[in-house]
Amino acid sequence: MQKLRKQLIEWLFEVSQKVYTKYFKHKQPWNISRAELLKYSEETFGKQLGDFLHKNGYELIPKVERHDCYHVLCNYGTNVEDEIALQYLCYGNGKRSLYLFGVLVVGSALLPEYYNYYYKSYAIGKSANPFHHHDYSKLLNISLKDLRAITFSKNTIKTL
Repeated sequence: MQKLRKQLIEWLFEVSQKVYTKYFKHKQPWNISRAELLKYSEETFGKQLGDFLHKNGYELIPKVERHDCYHVLCNYGTNVEDEIALQYLCYGNGKRSLYLFGVLVVGSALLPEYYNYYYKSYAIGKSANPFHHHDYSKLLNISLKDLRAITFSKNTIKTL
């Protein structure tokens, strides 16, 4: 039954992402490929973002590139429960959007067994320095280690 609920959420992600980026996101796309990110030096956020995309078989989604940056910065995977938990982390950090609220409501209703994980993620976001508003396209040359150090406490970094 859980597998079916996760498949439903994955389908909802795919459909809603297309609608959201087409009608609600008005930002300019970065126009940078995974291959270009992989050319950054090893310790940089850009290279780590490229590695994340490569490992998962993705390219950046135009207009919502920041989302994949959150995955790398916070070290969250791409399975359904991680996607929902990442939104809880962002909510704890102060991010507010209709899409985020939708994920929190639907994800919590369909996968309540992950409540403890969601709450822990919310608490991490709440205790972190604000990061949801950064222009990550300008941070690609910064060390991921340094970016995490200015975002999270030392204890939190150990758990990421």
